[in-house]
Amino acid sequence: MTQVAQQTIAAAELPERGQPLAGGIFATRYWLNGEERALVLLDDELVGAWGEYGQDVPGAKSYSDGEANTRAMAEAGSEIAIKALELGAHIPSCLEGQLLMAAKADGLVTLREDRWHYMSTQYSATSAYLMDFEGGWLGFSAKGNERVARPVRSLPIR
Repeated sequence: MTQVAQQTIAAAELPERGQPLAGGIFATRYWLNGEERALVLLDDELVGAWGEYGQDVPGAKSYSDGEANTRAMAEAGSEIAIKALELGAHIPSCLEGQLLMAAKADGLVTLREDRWHYMSTQYSATSAYLMDFEGGWLGFSAKGNERVARPVRSLPIR
């Protein structure tokens, strides 16, 4: 069942970073496609393959737009992407992953350090980007490997 998530937030209503917002923790403000947004990390943890090894997903190549990437992944059959969208969320892009790492380094959010996390950004037909939240390393690995993904919400700030 798809969760109904908060769609926007007024700038005056934004809490301090690290505080609850829209079913998760407010990590930071950032700009995406010419619009200021609030990045929210959910507590949910998804585990699975990014998608089918060898399948190119052209709509999942954005370094910054995790929601667009996740929608393309879901259309291509990715189970973790479908689960993220059902939560009213998406899998972070490389940019959003780096913003989460900055929030973790500031002590605002908690992220697992014992496993690499999938990002929604495709590296190639055989690989996708992933991030290590212990040291902030960004790499890539085969799409068919089982990895963790932490869904996020990105709310336009009005």
